[in-house]
Amino acid sequence: MLNQKLFISSHAPFWHNGSSITAKSYHIMLAALPAVVMGIVQYGAPALSVVAFSVATAMMWELLMNTAMKRPVTIGDGNAALIGLLFAMLMPASTPWWAVLVGTFVAVIVGKGIYGGMGCNPLNPTLVSIAILTLSWKSLLDFDATLVNYDLGFYMVYPLGAVRHFGTFALTNYDISGFLWARQIGGLGSTFGLGLIIGGIYLILRGTIRWEISLSFLAGLFLTALIFNVANPEKYANPFFHLLTGYTLMGAFFLATEDSSSPVNFIPMLLYGVMAGILTVLIRNIGAFLDGVVFAVLMMNIASPLLDKIRPKAMGRRIGYA
Repeated sequence: MLNQKLFISSHAPFWHNGSSITAKSYHIMLAALPAVVMGIVQYGAPALSVVAFSVATAMMWELLMNTAMKRPVTIGDGNAALIGLLFAMLMPASTPWWAVLVGTFVAVIVGKGIYGGMGCNPLNPTLVSIAILTLSWKSLLDFDATLVNYDLGFYMVYPLGAVRHFGTFALTNYDISGFLWARQIGGLGSTFGLGLIIGGIYLILRGTIRWEISLSFLAGLFLTALIFNVANPEKYANPFFHLLTGYTLMGAFFLATEDSSSPVNFIPMLLYGVMAGILTVLIRNIGAFLDGVVFAVLMMNIASPLLDKIRPKAMGRRIGYA
């Protein structure tokens, strides 16, 4: 019998910019730190416990997966810790321990590990987990119910839910500019708009994420929300409201830009971002879920390989032979 070897190949482009997985993971965590710190300041020890337990269990599941599959130990590259951090940022500060345990298991094992590890997953692992928790235990992400015992000194109603139920009349209770300063309830790391914007700009300037995806996502969301608002301003909120509430900024800078589940070519990245933004507003305004970011980005993750087949037409002309 021949001693056969398995050769593994991946699709183009083949280009290395000198960065490492570890450096990229830690730069993204650094960019997310202002929003996380604000969440801990607002919600206190419960928020800190959710973040710490989420990061720890994500790394634990990664180690167990490496051991079970007899793969090299990869928890040192920071990717599992990053998944745990992003998962915690999307959850309320009152999330029970078992939900964090289940959520990180789904993210690391189901969303990444079973596909072969980092770089092989077709969907964003964090979003896979949030989607499954939303469909299985919807009450876990009902921010109005889970955060009812907190008194943060501002209008304690989830903004997207208020507008869905009461139309733009509900906006009289909000100062939209206050959303930049975390004067809204939601995921413990997703409400500090200014912090997320600063973190996103930092990642773009460093080249850690692609600006094409982030800006096209925000543009698609803004224009779609504007169309709805112009058509019925009493029912549908203005585009600035949509930009600063829910998971919008998390989606633009930390979720839609995940490498293995997003396109790598210029035009596909623009289409990917714009379509994710459009789907987000459609789900929010006429869909079954209050915040459409999770399912919008997941749907575009699925479409990503098809979008990447779009290539610019080759320059030049064919030379005939006699």
